[in-house]
Amino acid sequence: MQTTETALLILLLVAFVIYRQFRTRPANKPLVLIIGGVLFVGGIASGGVVDPLNPTLSVALFGVEALVAVALGAWRAATVRMWLDASGMAWAKGTSWTLVAWLASAAVRVGLYLAGQALGLAPSTGGVLVFVGLTIGVQGYLVASRGRTLARANGRSDTVTS
Repeated sequence: MQTTETALLILLLVAFVIYRQFRTRPANKPLVLIIGGVLFVGGIASGGVVDPLNPTLSVALFGVEALVAVALGAWRAATVRMWLDASGMAWAKGTSWTLVAWLASAAVRVGLYLAGQALGLAPSTGGVLVFVGLTIGVQGYLVASRGRTLARANGRSDTVTS
């Protein structure tokens, strides 16, 4: 797949994920985990995550990117409003803070990309896919976990599954 096509695909998937997060949705159907997993695996499979000319530096930057992706996903998950309906079903919806966290996530990703460029690392579509897949997956997992915990606290452990 061409770099332009991959970038467009990433933007479309991220837009879809963000759109869904601002709609009321059951917390027990984490479609975003599947999307995150596909992006992550696609990024690893596409290669280019490690720059062969600067392997140590690129692995170090990849480690930083992975930690940042996890932290940003956890931050966005914490901004999602969750509640139980009358039947004990857990529901989730993004807040204005979720949007702020998404904007910060995009800015941080651009900053990491520019840092890699400044360090002389070759740009990698695979690295972007891994970052986006990891951050989306972590957020989806944590929101689903909060939903399960909320339902269990209400005595409805069978209501929310992942």
